[in-house]
Amino acid sequence: MGEYVLDSTMKTILKKRHKLSIGDITEATPEAIDAYNRSEFKQSIFKQLYRPKTENILSRTFIIPVTEGAITGYLFEKVKDKSIAGQNSLIIFFHDGGWILGNMRKCAAVCSNICNTTGATVLAVDYRLAPQFKFPTPLEDCYSAFLWAAQGARYWKVDPDKIYVMGNCVGGNLAASVCRLARDRKGPKIAGQILLSPVTDGRMRTASHEEFSDCPTLSSKSMKFFIQSYSREPKDILDPLFSPLLAKDHSRLPSALILCGEYDPLRDDSNLYADALASADTPAKCLMVKGMFHSFIDFPKLEGWKDSMYAVSTFIGGRAVSGIEILTKDERKRLERRPQLVVQ
Repeated sequence: MGEYVLDSTMKTILKKRHKLSIGDITEATPEAIDAYNRSEFKQSIFKQLYRPKTENILSRTFIIPVTEGAITGYLFEKVKDKSIAGQNSLIIFFHDGGWILGNMRKCAAVCSNICNTTGATVLAVDYRLAPQFKFPTPLEDCYSAFLWAAQGARYWKVDPDKIYVMGNCVGGNLAASVCRLARDRKGPKIAGQILLSPVTDGRMRTASHEEFSDCPTLSSKSMKFFIQSYSREPKDILDPLFSPLLAKDHSRLPSALILCGEYDPLRDDSNLYADALASADTPAKCLMVKGMFHSFIDFPKLEGWKDSMYAVSTFIGGRAVSGIEILTKDERKRLERRPQLVVQ
């Protein structure tokens, strides 16, 4: 059982988040899961929690062809001053939800905030979900979306040399595995991977899984259910595309910025994966954000969200991952004066 020292903002967010949650996911019916994924949520609480940025953000919807079907992509682009030259970076974002939950209204809020803060164009991928579509179908959907986006980079006026993949929790897992597929299949170049508390080892054997087994935003019980729902059979968990940490080859992968919370059951997954990449000469760094739970990256009111977005902005701005740190408040105040970095 973990010991959690929380500030008042975090406590308030956890209470409000509970009102929008599906409850115990292990007891949810398929109908309840489908209803959650389609839910519009209670407007007042939703806006207080996710603070979706819509002003000066253009959004478009696209149909993306995938194997035996099609998925939807949602593109978010910040309205630029015509006097500002140059092409945007593109972040391809894979959402969280244990491979079985995927409310795109929530994902749109997260992605519009990322777009607004970093200035990058963001493509949110509505990949097909387990248990109907098990491993590796969601991953192949994400890779197909990456190929589709890379081919359309000129159309969206984004720099084809500045395409990043990003994801939270299982989305981080998918982003890490997309990088491996791109390397092994000789796909388009990925400029960097931004992994937010990624699942990197489906065996769940780390100390942080045990210490924070009762984490209110990701319990061990829920994580086991997610893994069982995603895998076709137990041996899938040992596949490097399911558990990237277990891969034998961590070389020749894109630079990785990994972020995790202090009270996060996936904290060790994050740190161990950064170490594995670095040991194979893949530039990688894991930054732990103090006082934060798993999925803190969803909530712009948190100081940890601001810290993380500055790190992400710096990374896609071209700084080597080795030079990126969590900022002090004074450092952040100085950066807030820069027009390309907007904290809500």
